[in-house]
Amino acid sequence: MGNTLRSALCTVAFYTWGVMIGTVMVPALLLPRPLFRQFVITWSAGNGVLLRIIAGVRSEIRNRQYRPSGPAIIASKHQSEWEAHVFLHELDDPAYVIKKELSYVPGYGWFSAKVNMIFVDRHGGAKSLRALVKGAQKAVARGRPVVIFPEGTRVRPGAKLPYRPGVAALYAALDVPVVPVVLNSGMHWPKGSFRRYPGTIVMEYLPPIPAGLPRREFMERLESTMEEASHRLFAELYGAQAEDPAHPRSTAAAGGG
Repeated sequence: MGNTLRSALCTVAFYTWGVMIGTVMVPALLLPRPLFRQFVITWSAGNGVLLRIIAGVRSEIRNRQYRPSGPAIIASKHQSEWEAHVFLHELDDPAYVIKKELSYVPGYGWFSAKVNMIFVDRHGGAKSLRALVKGAQKAVARGRPVVIFPEGTRVRPGAKLPYRPGVAALYAALDVPVVPVVLNSGMHWPKGSFRRYPGTIVMEYLPPIPAGLPRREFMERLESTMEEASHRLFAELYGAQAEDPAHPRSTAAAGGG
């Protein structure tokens, strides 16, 4: 079966699965939050099953000894839709930092609000940062990890965007460790494309950065740690191909956004 057909079938299956479980989740909004969250976990895990069976995309999680079991900040690379799902069943009740626009999406917005995700206006300046910190403080007080993408949006493999101030604001306010995460999901589920390329998505937890560092030192350490680990991961998996600007899935020239 060709890649185009498998990718198309996977896309149809994702939407079909989403509509099916979403139809059940609408009345389930009346359930207590812990029970409702089981539907979210099922949806998330089901996406991984469809990706593996139809598109031949498997996953490998490395260094789970660094996975937090309580309050922490997960600072993850963001290359595809995959990591927007995986932490829902990989972590214990995570609170994702999500752009506010998604709160207006029927179904998705309702479900995210039910499980207390943190909606942020990316153009709201200081007011938005205060709302982000307040939402994250509530999550941490309940023992939840907070998931944030420091670059603020999906970035193609090989490209890089400046790390945004949100992660620094959380680090200063929450007094919890930060666990960096790198991955190669964009090589198998590229940004802006319906295609899924068979192979293995590798996600790697990195050693935690302890709380209490000065802001500048923290940001420099976070960025250098994540960029060096990401480069190392791609060199391991793809060799020189990881730096090839002509490669359709790893082009640095394609930029982010």
